[in-house]
Order: sequence, then structure tokens, then C-alpha cells
Amino acid sequence: MRGTSVFARRKSSTVVLYVAAGLAALIWLIPFMGVFMASIRPLSEISRGWWKFEQFNPTLRNYAGAWNHPAAPLGKGMLNSLRVAIPATILPLAIASIAAYGFARFRFRLRDLLFMSVVALMTLPQQMIAVPIYRIMRGLGAVDSFAGLVLVHAAWGLPWIMYFMRNYFTTVPVEVEEAAKVDGASDLRVFLQIVMPMSLPAVASAAVLQFMWVWSDFFLALILVYSPDKLLATQRVPLLRGVYHVDWGVLSAGSIIVMAVPIMVFALMQRYYIRGMVGWTSK
Repeated sequence: MRGTSVFARRKSSTVVLYVAAGLAALIWLIPFMGVFMASIRPLSEISRGWWKFEQFNPTLRNYAGAWNHPAAPLGKGMLNSLRVAIPATILPLAIASIAAYGFARFRFRLRDLLFMSVVALMTLPQQMIAVPIYRIMRGLGAVDSFAGLVLVHAAWGLPWIMYFMRNYFTTVPVEVEEAAKVDGASDLRVFLQIVMPMSLPAVASAAVLQFMWVWSDFFLALILVYSPDKLLATQRVPLLRGVYHVDWGVLSAGSIIVMAVPIMVFALMQRYYIRGMVGWTSK
């Protein structure tokens, strides 16, 4: 009887969790459905509410209008965003992984203090250091350039990626590395050929998070990039509103297009992402 009651309580708890998860998903899904329906329907059909279906004539005209918009073509913005997001993901991931391995495996003076300083950098809000960032980039001649924005995003991603990778490296068995060193492998070879392949889930998780963060960023791009031909996708979406009235169809289509890229990246890397996120927390 006792075992039956425990099973019943676990089953009821599972049902409650599923219901709560379903409600949370519904809260997020309803606004998305509104944006999506507005993106595939003419403005005349959604003027009284996207949930009304007296007339339903789906079209891709809004997507074409957003992609080839005369004032802010989103196709150009997507390319610009990729030119920033890809190097701004690879660069900090490579640097932070090497530094994280040093913090995880080697002992040196002030190691803990330096690591705590890295963690402390994660607490700084962008708005607090926006002016110093702009002045530094202006002094380097990197304002209104993709290279300057990549540099800022890379620097901003270094602390949290270093923290994330260091925690994962501590779960990698030291015995495997020691066995390789006994066979004559150097520290660099051990890191590149043993530790990094074993840490691919963590690398994938960090890459997904950093890419999604850079792709979705609006604030840093707003203060560092202003030439019309260099505007990123997130900067161009507000420009799709129209001049004399808000074209909700084109604006919604532009939002869906920009949103689609990180969703596809997450879907492709989901298996590795989950393994990387739970890897060091389950030690």
C-alpha cells in the first residue's frame, strides 16, 4: 500500500508539472500565433483582430515586402547579422576555452582571485558601460564597423563562456589526460585532441547561446553601427513600420524572419545543447 501511495503521488506530481508546462507554453504560443497570422494575411483581414477568420487568404507577400523593403531590406540585414554573429561566436569560444582549461587544470598564484574577477564581470549591465565602450571603439577607429561590433561582442561573451567551460572541464576525467601525458603528449595536444573532443556538448551549448545572444542583440548594434547599408537585421525590423501607418503584416513578417535563424540553430544543436547544459550540473 505504501508503495502504491508513493507511486500515486509521483504520478500526480508529474501530471501537475505537465499541466504547468503546457500552460506556460500556451502563454508564449498565443502571442507568437498572433504575429505569425499577421505575417501571412493581408492587412485588411487582421485590422479587426488576427483571431477572426471570416476571410482567410494566406499570402507570402508580406515576407517578400520585408525581405526587399525599399528603406530597410531585411535580406541585407540578415547577411550583416551573419557577418557579425559567426565570428563573434567563434572568437570568444576559442579564447575562453583555452583560458577555462587553464583555470580548471593548473594551479598558479591568484588563480581563484582572477576567476572571481571573471565571474564578477558577468554582473555588469551593458547600459552601465555603454559610454566607455563607445569611447574606446571610437579611439580605435572601430565605430560603425563590423569588426568593432565583433570585438565588443567577443569581449562581452568571454566571461560567461570561460565560466561555463571551466565548470564543464572539471567533469572531464583527469585520468584520461594523465594517461596521454605518460605517452608523451604535451598539454596543448591533450587539450586539442582529448579534452576538446570530449567537451563537444559544452562547446555546442556555449556556441548556441553566444550566437543567439549576438544575433538578437539590438543595444550594442544601436550604439556602434549607424550606416544604412551596415544595419543589422534587428536594427532594420523597426524601420519596416511604414511612414504614414504601421504595416503590421510586413512588420510581423520581418520579425518572423529574424526569429527563424536562432530557432533553426537551436533545433539543429538541441541534442548537444541539452547534454552540455546538464553535463557539469549533474556531476
